[in-house]
Amino acid sequence: MFVNCFANESVEISVNRFKKILGLKGFPIGKAEKEFKTLLNIPHGDLQRHITSKRNDIVNYHLKHNSAYSDFAQLKQLEEWNDLPIMTKTDLQQPLQKRLSHGFKASNVFVNKTSGSSGNPFIFAKDKYAHAMTWAHIIWLYQQHGIDMNSSFEARFYGIPKDIIGHQKERLKDLLVNRHRFDIFDLSTENLYKFLDLFRKKPFDYINGYTSSIVLFAKFLSEQNIVLKDVCPTLKICITTSEMLFENDRALLEEQLGLTVVNEYGASELDVIAFENTNGDWEINTKTLYLEVVDNEGKVLPNGEEGDIVITSLYNKAHPFIRYKIGDRGVKEDPSRSGIPVLKSLTGRTNEFAHLPSGKKVPALSFYYVTKSVIEDTGSVKEIKIIQETLKHFVIEYKSEKELDQNQRNKIKKAIETYLEKGLQLRFIRRDILERSKSGKLKQFTSRLELQ
Repeated sequence: MFVNCFANESVEISVNRFKKILGLKGFPIGKAEKEFKTLLNIPHGDLQRHITSKRNDIVNYHLKHNSAYSDFAQLKQLEEWNDLPIMTKTDLQQPLQKRLSHGFKASNVFVNKTSGSSGNPFIFAKDKYAHAMTWAHIIWLYQQHGIDMNSSFEARFYGIPKDIIGHQKERLKDLLVNRHRFDIFDLSTENLYKFLDLFRKKPFDYINGYTSSIVLFAKFLSEQNIVLKDVCPTLKICITTSEMLFENDRALLEEQLGLTVVNEYGASELDVIAFENTNGDWEINTKTLYLEVVDNEGKVLPNGEEGDIVITSLYNKAHPFIRYKIGDRGVKEDPSRSGIPVLKSLTGRTNEFAHLPSGKKVPALSFYYVTKSVIEDTGSVKEIKIIQETLKHFVIEYKSEKELDQNQRNKIKKAIETYLEKGLQLRFIRRDILERSKSGKLKQFTSRLELQ
């Protein structure tokens, strides 16, 4: 099995390595960065006019070149923005080829799967220029906090495939882009000691990963009375993502890591949606996305009122994300000191863990890998919820037009044995409607252990 190691940390790193890798994969990062620089120079007074022009252009493009979207919108040409229907993940759960714009196919676009953290996983696509614009944006965001994605050494708290080929592929990717991935599928005390030992040995520049996993590591550090920067003085910053960051957790992280914490809100099918600037404002991405907060009827709410977050991707010509309801609720407020709109609050991301009979703790997002095992491009399984009833009993509820067959169930069981542990007992229940929280969010993982 491939092992990611940095035997000689003094080996010179090519300052353009990350960009070169993107270029070799066919993503025109140079062209994207050039356009992105022009976006940065747009005067604040002209910003809204620019965004309006871009959003209208992308809608008219899809109305003309994407049959699935024109059928969905029931329009031939955009006249009034509010006439556009709200798009949900369920609307996109059909074979990918039916959703692609004319001239695009799976072989000439970037294809990936969403995490399924909201319970609605699906396959999506971006044209290569849109994906390059996403990376141009992310590179710039990180630069604002002193992180150079071409050379900075990342401590990555993310999941990783357990199958040999997938595992080796991710480890090789980690090596090429100068990062070490920590195994968050086992957050036992024994493994956390190993994490700490790696921080003592390796000159990491920043931490990036799932909020819940980093918080659990910080609690471990607190128990050991250790501040991480004292043992790894090269660390500069911690970037949390994918789950809610509560203020008490932020305080814990800043104290035990000894670092400034920057909170990121994003979606794999879109881009980074909001990112904390150096003043601590959660600035909304106005470069590649258009964000609205709407009520239950799809009407835009005034700043300061909570509603559903809907987003339009301004560059993705291959696949429409137009007034796309991402599954979170939030509050938008007036522009920050830099003139950019701010996301005041976000509702919907969780930071739970599953506790297993062996004593292991695994983050709820681990079930992403279980979800992936049953995703099919046919979109047969629409929604998934996993409920832990006891240490060894799990219920898998799913919304589907038909029952999972034995082969599909076996795939899920095998995935759980691989990513969690053997001996767990599963019960499958097909439902027409899956219960949601009061906010309307479908919680993919629920533990009932604390209720017993």
